[in-house]
Amino acid sequence: MIRHVQEFKFIKNHFRGHGKRWEIFGWLRSFFKQFYGSVTEEDYTTLRLGFVMKHSKGHPKFNFYNYMNRALEGDFKKVVGISWYLWAMLMIFLLLNVHGWYVYIWISIAPFVLLLVVGSKLEHIITELAIDVAQKNTAIEGELVVALSDEFFWLHRPKLVLLLIHIILFQNAFEIAFFFWLLVTYGFKSCIMGKPTYVIARLVISIISQLLCGYSTLPLYALISQFV
Repeated sequence: MIRHVQEFKFIKNHFRGHGKRWEIFGWLRSFFKQFYGSVTEEDYTTLRLGFVMKHSKGHPKFNFYNYMNRALEGDFKKVVGISWYLWAMLMIFLLLNVHGWYVYIWISIAPFVLLLVVGSKLEHIITELAIDVAQKNTAIEGELVVALSDEFFWLHRPKLVLLLIHIILFQNAFEIAFFFWLLVTYGFKSCIMGKPTYVIARLVISIISQLLCGYSTLPLYALISQFV
């Protein structure tokens, strides 16, 4: 059966037309979508079909869900590792801990902002897939099949996103561990702990970053990166 491309719900949810206004709206939608249901049922089924058609066309009963779980476990092992460049970057932050610079605030805020940028980019990639299909086709016979490539990622390198997630998780983990180490060693009211307002703000930001990354960003990357 031949269907107009605009009839597919995947296209309706992500593509509303052309122009700069829609481009800005698409980025805003991608930004907020990472906080709730980062992948809808239509997104998942469309991406699943695209993966099966590209990598397992001869195996229609391929268990995509189990494959995604294994891929997520593999990515998780990479992002929980510790590399020398992470410690080097951390030492630079500590050496810049000069009075009045509020480095410990920036070491919490910077990963959180970076996480929001990465999550928005991953969500926007799904939108770009819908736009790409809608612009290339007026009608489609059968099911809607998307084709993802490296061109949708920054510098055409999907692994760059995983590296950024690795840095974000490491910085947040260090921030939380450092807080509890100071708490046990010197106490909450110690001068080395800093102002209570800053301490609580840093801890809350780090915890939110960890939860958002585990709930949305990392699973979303594991889903999208399997197509390239």
